[in-house]
Amino acid sequence: MSDQINSLEELAGVAGVEAAEAEVVAPREPVRDELGRAYATGKRKDAIARVWIKPGSGKVTVNGREMDKYFARPVLQMILRQPFQIAGREGEFDVYATVKGGGLSGQAGAVKHGISKALQLYEPSLRGALKAAGFLTRDSRVVERKKFGKRKARRSFQFSKR
Repeated sequence: MSDQINSLEELAGVAGVEAAEAEVVAPREPVRDELGRAYATGKRKDAIARVWIKPGSGKVTVNGREMDKYFARPVLQMILRQPFQIAGREGEFDVYATVKGGGLSGQAGAVKHGISKALQLYEPSLRGALKAAGFLTRDSRVVERKKFGKRKARRSFQFSKR
């Protein structure tokens, strides 16, 4: 019985050493295409954004239009700038995004998610700051479907006693 315990302890010791080596050996590498761009897909509600970032002057193009033309509301423009502010890289990257589905708010969230993922792929050292801010996590909240016998997803029809 004691032989089995000793061999289990030896196995646990060997497995622990291998796990520690694996963490040290695999640092994250930048992922860029032949044009020096990083690509990522961002999602929010029903909106899906394809985002490319490359070093530049900070120009943001969404569906072929300037950011301030496509997202007219200042709040939506602020949402798009958040990943760069957290990473401390404002005005250093040009962004080209195509987005479809959902409304403007969901589309802004999808582009933000895509920018965050692309930044992290372009410069892996930024991952910690972006993850701590919660920008790499896909916001999974979507509209609940309508149920039969209900006016909306949960709202009932008005009750009438007579």
